[in-house]
Amino acid sequence: MAGRFSFGLLMVGVFLLSSFSEGNKAKLLYDQGNVQKTWCVAKPSTDDETLRRNFNFSCSQSHVNCGVLSKGSACFYPDNLINHASVAMNLYYSSTGRNAWNCYFGGSALITTTDPSYAGCYYA
Repeated sequence: MAGRFSFGLLMVGVFLLSSFSEGNKAKLLYDQGNVQKTWCVAKPSTDDETLRRNFNFSCSQSHVNCGVLSKGSACFYPDNLINHASVAMNLYYSSTGRNAWNCYFGGSALITTTDPSYAGCYYA
């Protein structure tokens, strides 16, 4: 039964896609595969106390693994507060659905479309 239902949905999708003009089909397929990825980082002007709070909050969440920030790990260097806070804030942001409200941090964060990954530190 489930197989027939899946096949039926597939056929409906094929029918809908075939009803588009060639130009619209290409745009539809392009739009589906071209979703803009975003990352959350600390604003450069953020004071140290706020960065510490953001880091502590992000890393205290059970769904955030800040292990990449431990000494000797991929994102430990540069060993400074803005780097560590940015990595932690992005871990929180990416694990909660990349919603704008998950990158607010009291106005001390910003969303970027430029991948902040560096060396061996890959932002999710």
